[in-house]
Amino acid sequence: KTAKELALKILNDNLIGTMATVQQNKPHSRYMTFFNEDFILYTATSKQTHKVEEIKNNPNTHILIGYDGKGFGDSFLEIEGTVIESDDESLKEKVWNKALKGWFDGPEDPDLIILKITPTQIRVMNTKGDEPQIVVL
Repeated sequence: KTAKELALKILNDNLIGTMATVQQNKPHSRYMTFFNEDFILYTATSKQTHKVEEIKNNPNTHILIGYDGKGFGDSFLEIEGTVIESDDESLKEKVWNKALKGWFDGPEDPDLIILKITPTQIRVMNTKGDEPQIVVL
């Protein structure tokens, strides 16, 4: 498989990863649920969260996704990208799933916002001892 094919498989097989933002000049990471479409990532959050404020101050992010802990050779992705907020109703509908019911009333919840992450670099890491592979987008 090419790096691009492997990266897409990792994104499609793994919904949960860590997302780092910058808070007071220091990294701040949290687990998030991601959805992807042609390597663009989307995640749902509340407009009231610190990450929304952090992204307004610095739109850069670093995401780790794919490592499942089964072995030291497990492939995962390191994604560097920029984040923008989206209030697009059709995007909220697309990203909505029942797991979000614990936080939001539905896709029409006024507190729900979608973060759109556009990768600037994706690296496939830890592929059975191989060197990291950069995905050409």
